[in-house]
Amino acid sequence: MPRWPGGLGIHQEVLTVELAQLSPDYFGIHSRMSMTTESGNIHAIPMMSAFIPKKHRLIVVLLAFCPVIFAQTATDGIAPITVALRSREFEKALQLLHPALQASPKSPQLWTLQALAFSGKGDPKQALVSYQRALKIVPDYLPALEGAAEIEYENGSKQALPLLQHVLRLKPGDQTSHAMLGVMAYKRGDCAQAVKDFEQSGPLLEAQPAAMRQYGACLMDLKHPEKAIPIFQRILASHPDDPRGRRGLAAVQLAVGEPQDALTTLQPLLVTGDPEVSTMQLAAAAYETDKDTPNAVKMLHEAIVKDPRNVALYVDFANIAMTHQSFQTGIDMINAGLDLQPEAAGLYLARGVLYVQLAEYEKAESDFEKAEQLDPQQSVSAAAQGMVAEEKNRNDPDIALATVRSKLRKKPSDPFLWYLQAAILSQKAPPSGSAEFQQAIQSARKAVALQPSLSAAHDVLAKLYLQLGQSGLASKECRLALGYDPKDQTALYHLVLVLRKTSDNTEIPDLLKRLATARQEATKEEAEHNRYKLVVERGTSD
Repeated sequence: MPRWPGGLGIHQEVLTVELAQLSPDYFGIHSRMSMTTESGNIHAIPMMSAFIPKKHRLIVVLLAFCPVIFAQTATDGIAPITVALRSREFEKALQLLHPALQASPKSPQLWTLQALAFSGKGDPKQALVSYQRALKIVPDYLPALEGAAEIEYENGSKQALPLLQHVLRLKPGDQTSHAMLGVMAYKRGDCAQAVKDFEQSGPLLEAQPAAMRQYGACLMDLKHPEKAIPIFQRILASHPDDPRGRRGLAAVQLAVGEPQDALTTLQPLLVTGDPEVSTMQLAAAAYETDKDTPNAVKMLHEAIVKDPRNVALYVDFANIAMTHQSFQTGIDMINAGLDLQPEAAGLYLARGVLYVQLAEYEKAESDFEKAEQLDPQQSVSAAAQGMVAEEKNRNDPDIALATVRSKLRKKPSDPFLWYLQAAILSQKAPPSGSAEFQQAIQSARKAVALQPSLSAAHDVLAKLYLQLGQSGLASKECRLALGYDPKDQTALYHLVLVLRKTSDNTEIPDLLKRLATARQEATKEEAEHNRYKLVVERGTSD
């Protein structure tokens, strides 16, 4: 354990603080906390963990900071400060700290005590400044590192990351730091790193269902659902009355091909007399996977009656109709949904797929076109959607565009950035011939020149060429995109439009069948993703 200069004059002492008077549930494994001091040097304090409720964190830290024995030379200055802190007289502590800091401005301990006083007053901004002053004096001062890390973590700041990593360099294996890093990694979408950190969090996570769900969700994302099952079983065991825990476990059981286990897990929720729609939708999927189609249809129908504007329920019904070749039944149900939600692009896509199966190609094409008009994102490939979503603010595409252009100045040879610029410009729908339109074409061309296999950029080019009426160039881009990704829905749809404009209809039925198949596969993936959302659904208690 590192030694800290500029001590408080504390003799060798081990202070063990019993926290039995506080609910053990709040502390995970930290039901006892200890601090060793030697020759006036504070070696460590328990981290004010985000896994301890706010109303108790300051008590924990203040207790850990209050030594039992003070050296005679230091007691006069420090004892009144610690007494004031323990008494929650934070303003008094700050008044006492002012002359103490003037006398010892290089004391990281005094700056840290000031940070605690500011935290007690509910002023985390000033507390953080005090922690930072302590760290400028002693960069490895663990109490200040932990305090600053917690504040940055609770603020959702990226600055928490280097602070927590610094803590781990000083305290390898610290479970609280790993738990907090795991949550941060999950929130930024880095499930591989999140799992590594959660695995090193030990039993600390057991009392944190939200973090446990994130751990399990990342295991699912990494295609390890079998490892996620015990995680969700423990969540359910510790919170048996939480419906989210049951739905999460059932979703994982369904993902590993155990629909009967999923139904058993959901049963207590289904027999309540008023189950939630999300529970009913999951149960319907489990019934269908278990080849119990009548109960699947019955459950979906009841869910639709309960929530008639829920588009996903109609799409699930259409998928079942598709599987069992009951195409017209599926169309009838989609029609009912469209009566209530006439602007739902997903319903037009689902109905278009069913029309293809009935060889009603003109109706299918009309539905696909309507879906494209209502929501252009529906026809964009999954990879392209992810890239665009990362950079594009739908409410202000100019901000997204500025961000991409800033990155392009630093990385002018990045094909994805050129594609993103073209996609954002295209989605702004600039008039043909305008400066933005020309820049969109140039950006897309640059993207495919740098990376010919970037099918999303070919899709953007095809769309732009269609707007210009250049069918030949549009057809070429569509076929190039399909060469790299035969299931590219955007390329298939645009190629249908090109052929329709050139009156070459021979390929259209086959292309529509391919589009319907690709759409059906994408819909199944979306259904699985929706079930994945049940794994990570949150409530106000989290």
